[in-house]
Amino acid sequence: MRSPSEFAEDHIPGAINCPVLSDAERVRVGTLHLQSPFEAKKIGAALIARNIARHIETKWLDKPRTWHPLIYCWRGGQRSSAMTHILRQIGFAAERLDGGYKSYRHHVREQLLALPAKLSYRVLCGLAGSGKSRLLKALQQAGAQVLDLEEIARHRGSVLGDMPNEAQPSQKSFDSLLLARLEAFDPALPVYVESESKKIGTLRIPDTLIHAMWSSPCIRLESPIAVRVALLREDYAHFLLAPDLLAANLDRLQGMYANELLAHWHSLCKAHAWDEFIAELLEQHYDPAYNKSIRRNYANYDQAYCLTLNSLNEQDFKRLAEEALALPGNFVNNGGHFQPPCRMR
Repeated sequence: MRSPSEFAEDHIPGAINCPVLSDAERVRVGTLHLQSPFEAKKIGAALIARNIARHIETKWLDKPRTWHPLIYCWRGGQRSSAMTHILRQIGFAAERLDGGYKSYRHHVREQLLALPAKLSYRVLCGLAGSGKSRLLKALQQAGAQVLDLEEIARHRGSVLGDMPNEAQPSQKSFDSLLLARLEAFDPALPVYVESESKKIGTLRIPDTLIHAMWSSPCIRLESPIAVRVALLREDYAHFLLAPDLLAANLDRLQGMYANELLAHWHSLCKAHAWDEFIAELLEQHYDPAYNKSIRRNYANYDQAYCLTLNSLNEQDFKRLAEEALALPGNFVNNGGHFQPPCRMR
């Protein structure tokens, strides 16, 4: 029963919003409440009644008697109480969430402190463009439990990681979606996840989860530079179609590199020399940063089992997924070293 802006910031996954007050109406009632709570309640009651009637007429006339909705607002107060009361009077088994969204948000924070540590992870590592996200999808199609953090965050986790025409969710919404994924996993089976830093775009990964990932066994995916360039040309095609947007994002690297180098990269973009530009950006920006970060954070990276991707063929990803799932010993921790050791193919 929350206002549209409240719902947009975060909601219980799967919830359908039927606001009893619009954003403007909520501001109006709240402002009036500071002057006269009694007058505010009268205006609020009229608005709520009118909006509830509209929801009944447009959304719920076809609901059977057995419909069993769970209703919530901010704190389980007047908005959800009014809706619950009316639906019960109709004959529906409506229930109000005690404590409302505030109680739910407390539950999310509490669970994200505890649940990630109860699961086991297999961390997929590899340089930018090596195919980690595609391998995760192949693992999922093969029946593995997969946690795709970049998919939830709607960001590819780099300076050029913004999704085209798609904003990242709020931190609260990211937390809700993440918890829903974690709760669906079987603790008896491993969860495959891509190596990440503490933040994906503007969003922060919960400390309990990132620390569990850092201490987990790793699988390293390696790809020739030509394959990586081809993959990034596909995944970042929106930038190649909008060079001005790419140039604006490149400017975010000012201060990290000499102006001459940035000017050189801009000239490659203007010339549409995409293969040369991508290869240089990988070798001079992404790869050094990744190699420094991965060994600092992922303690088992040097003991990782290595997979090699030689093409972007779907069958190659399927083969690598099957190889990863068939690893002997399932990464049993043997005297502080995860087995089997890294093996190049």
